Amino acid sequence: MQVVKKEDLQGWIGKELSPSDWLEVTQDRVNQFADCTLDHQFIHVDPEKAAQTPFGGPIAHGFLSLSLLSHFSEQYSLVIDGMQMGINYGFDKVRFLAPVRVGKRIRANARVVAIDETKPGQFRMKSEVTVEIEGEDKPALIAEWLTVQVVA
Repeated sequence: MQVVKKEDLQGWIGKELSPSDWLEVTQDRVNQFADCTLDHQFIHVDPEKAAQTPFGGPIAHGFLSLSLLSHFSEQYSLVIDGMQMGINYGFDKVRFLAPVRVGKRIRANARVVAIDETKPGQFRMKSEVTVEIEGEDKPALIAEWLTVQVVA
């Protein structure tokens, strides 16, 4: 996490932030996500059946990989000095590019695309976030993520 003063924000546009730590995608995590979302498709939760697919085993839900951005962002985020609250504002674009096989490790890399003060003390940030899969050329996903920081 990088804490910056309001007057220095514009200098961060276009900059890459430090990548997050690696996180292993375990079968237990995939199963818990399946329980939460009621998405028990065999490709995620049945290792024997999934082994017979071109993936060779179970894969994580794309939305699981996307939801982990909240966890990853705690490590790479640009935080405005005096922030009282951060809000998820949504996504302009999300593309799932490669499946994450159970047992693989993933991490997030982010680049600041835009920062706008939409109201006094409210800053909307757009970040391009890439979730990479350790040892693979193609990322799991790329997303344009919008957040809002409320600053005192």
